[in-house]
Amino acid sequence: MATEPPAAADPGGPRASASRHSSGRPYAGLVTDAQPLLVLASASPRRHELLGRLVRSFDVRPADIDETARDGEPAEELVQRLAVDKAQAVAAAADEADIVVLGADTVVVVDGRILGKPADAADAASMLRSLSGRTHEVLTGLAVVRRRSGAAPQGADPPGHAPGSTDGSAAVALAPAISVRTEVVTTQVTFAAMSDAEVAWYVATGEPLDKAGAYGIQGSGGAFVTSITGSYDNVVGLPLAVTRAMLAEVGLERPLT
Repeated sequence: MATEPPAAADPGGPRASASRHSSGRPYAGLVTDAQPLLVLASASPRRHELLGRLVRSFDVRPADIDETARDGEPAEELVQRLAVDKAQAVAAAADEADIVVLGADTVVVVDGRILGKPADAADAASMLRSLSGRTHEVLTGLAVVRRRSGAAPQGADPPGHAPGSTDGSAAVALAPAISVRTEVVTTQVTFAAMSDAEVAWYVATGEPLDKAGAYGIQGSGGAFVTSITGSYDNVVGLPLAVTRAMLAEVGLERPLT
């Protein structure tokens, strides 16, 4: 699963921890040149790598939010809420005039129980035993927020202007225009039966300790996955097809030249 690694998860202050990613290998025709700045509100290296297949470059500004689940909160509502909170927190702290922020959150669900990142090795082993020989769901919530400072509604004259006026003599500051898109993507994953020795070996690799559900399908954990139904990228942490469509919905799309 792809969620923020524990050592780097949501370090304080999105601006203070901002960094620039450049993939050098664009995918499917999305670029950021002459378009709004794209920001990934996540410290997950797996999401960084996946988003790099869609866009040439983007900023990385992990969000600093409380990710605690509410009592009785369904998994679908949890991942959607956290994705929105992450994206909105980063957008609110940004000083760019036009910015698009992508937030995401991933959990594993088995028997109606939400599995986040394990607290320790024993917790990871317990999670893996609950997944052994069974089918579970991986849910990723996505949120795309576009924030445009001082933007008037399309086709409208700013307050204080006569209709069609261009002299700016009566200009007043406008509140930011904010667009929000959300999606939740679900993939079903079936695990092979795992022996106690296999669980112990896998936990000892350290791979399960920073991942929701205590496994990484893109790593050694993939050896225990017998089948999936749905998006593989979703299990890693960022469903690319849906992400691409959502970015296009807020205007972040242009054919490569």
